Amino acid sequence: MPYQYENYDPSFPDQPVVDLYLPVWARLPAFHSKPAFIWAQDLHSTTLLTYHQLNATVHLISSQLHGPLQRGDTVLLLCSPGLDLVELIFGCQRAGLLSVPMVPPHPSFSKQNYHHLIRAISQTKPKAAIAHSHYISTIRHYLSSPHNNNTKLAHMLQTIHWISIDQLKHGKATVTVNNSDSLTYSGCKADEVYLVQYTSGATGIPKPVLVTAGSAAHNVRTARKAYDLHPNSTIVSWLPQYHDCGLMFLLLTIVSGATCVLTSPNAFIKRPRLWLELLSEFKATCTPVPSFTLPLVIKRGGIHQRDLPINLSTLKNLIIINEPIYRDSVEEFVHTFSPFGLSPSSISPSYGLAENCTFVSTAWRSCHSDNDGAYASSFPDFPTHNKLLPVARLGNVEQEDVDIMVVNEETLEPTEDGVEGEIWVASPSNASGYLGHPSLTREVFHGRLRNMVSKCFLRTGDKGIVKGEKRYLFVTGRCQDVMELENGEKVHPHYIETAAYKSCSKLLRGGCIAAFKVSATVVVVAEMQRFENDVDVVVLKWVCEGIKEGVWKEGKVEVGRVVLVKSECVPKTTSGKLQRGRCKEKLLAGEMVILAEMRFGKDVTDFKRTQKEGDEAWGEKGNVNSSLSCMPISLL
Repeated sequence: MPYQYENYDPSFPDQPVVDLYLPVWARLPAFHSKPAFIWAQDLHSTTLLTYHQLNATVHLISSQLHGPLQRGDTVLLLCSPGLDLVELIFGCQRAGLLSVPMVPPHPSFSKQNYHHLIRAISQTKPKAAIAHSHYISTIRHYLSSPHNNNTKLAHMLQTIHWISIDQLKHGKATVTVNNSDSLTYSGCKADEVYLVQYTSGATGIPKPVLVTAGSAAHNVRTARKAYDLHPNSTIVSWLPQYHDCGLMFLLLTIVSGATCVLTSPNAFIKRPRLWLELLSEFKATCTPVPSFTLPLVIKRGGIHQRDLPINLSTLKNLIIINEPIYRDSVEEFVHTFSPFGLSPSSISPSYGLAENCTFVSTAWRSCHSDNDGAYASSFPDFPTHNKLLPVARLGNVEQEDVDIMVVNEETLEPTEDGVEGEIWVASPSNASGYLGHPSLTREVFHGRLRNMVSKCFLRTGDKGIVKGEKRYLFVTGRCQDVMELENGEKVHPHYIETAAYKSCSKLLRGGCIAAFKVSATVVVVAEMQRFENDVDVVVLKWVCEGIKEGVWKEGKVEVGRVVLVKSECVPKTTSGKLQRGRCKEKLLAGEMVILAEMRFGKDVTDFKRTQKEGDEAWGEKGNVNSSLSCMPISLL
């Protein structure tokens, strides 16, 4: 389903905020019926939203919001993924409101899924919440229920003014859509905070990041240029639309004048082949996915189904996010899908974080932007560092206003190329800080190089290394996750997790293995695949021993304990990142369904001593007996 439109140059004139691009496109005759977004619940159920329709709806929503709210007020956006959420995000910006997009928790609040909602309300102090009318009705039913025993949550929900998205979009107000420019625009200005974007929570409690409209616009303009996006680009995304890459691609679509096909994360996880079908049906040129997507789609993508042929020949950018990005998994994906038209030159390993709006860099270069030849800076010619692919090329940087450095965390001095350190980023895309955390804001957003007069840097908390003549940047892991072994060596846990998975890939769930330390002991927690029947104790013991042996063989790391758990026990963020710290907490608290565990060597005595309370908790829950080394439990 290709779309051909006049190649209007989106870089002239650049707009100070993203919303101002929307009327520019909407008033072009060629864009009147051009889809901005297409929502695909599945391949046979799609809804289109044109640039003209989006601009008109955004204007209507912003006008309707001026009644109950004042410019600068904070609003929670509690909408499910879909076109309504897209319209709200732009509508709030045009109304001059500070929006906080959030995954709406189930309104029964019965499974303690409301902690993030309480956190967001406490931190952002919203005047209103916008949701669908049926969600608001369920909230009111909850508040009036005699079984409601959460007085704190109930009080918070009662003090918020609830606004129905249905009423906003179908209001009776007569609104004339004018073609505003930056001089008469009354929405959020470039220097005003218009969005609170929560971090993923991979290494701790999600933090509220303050994003100005100007930094967001700069970020997506930088990404548009990096990926060479334009009005003839078609994007497919199933990422969460509330923050990070999923949210950025909504903005990136509008800045580029492109068309974006959206579906929900749940739809993809339930049926990964849907992603392949959307890429094929809409002749996508660009798609962003977390790194875990590649092995998942190979395994569950239904490659050989004949109901709809897969055709990836139009794909120009397969954007891979969520470091680390292993070369082996990318090569396997390319090898698997090359017969379906996938070009190796489309592989675009990239790097980003919420504190920089999202996008930081990519190692990909378009053919016409590289003086060294068409494929000199494309996969499979990318270099490798410890099995990882690069996410940036710092030599001959095209973005003069973006500065990326690797810095020694202790001396606060730039490291030499080839030496690992913390990645620092100075860019107009840098967010303003964390809401309500002034000390942490100074520490993270105001990094200064020692003994040098320099600009402020964002300290990313990510480890990186620069290598080669072209100065490729590799993200090697998180500073907070680095494990120091008894011999003094330091290792990133993802290497242990990858080796553990490879030791028994048919029985373990890829991307669902967490490694961390308890005292001096290296612990590996691994999810088992679902099976119809119980797994024999001999097999479970063999898996435990295989993990220990595989990790030692691959990285010379001595594992002291292996814990096999039921599927979906290892916690992850909404974007699929492992929460190793949370996994450790759950293990110590006895909150995991343990199928088998095994302890090795001299670590047994030390581990029991430091884990006494946790062991008792497991015994009480009936998950594992602390005196057993390996115990089978049904995998159902």
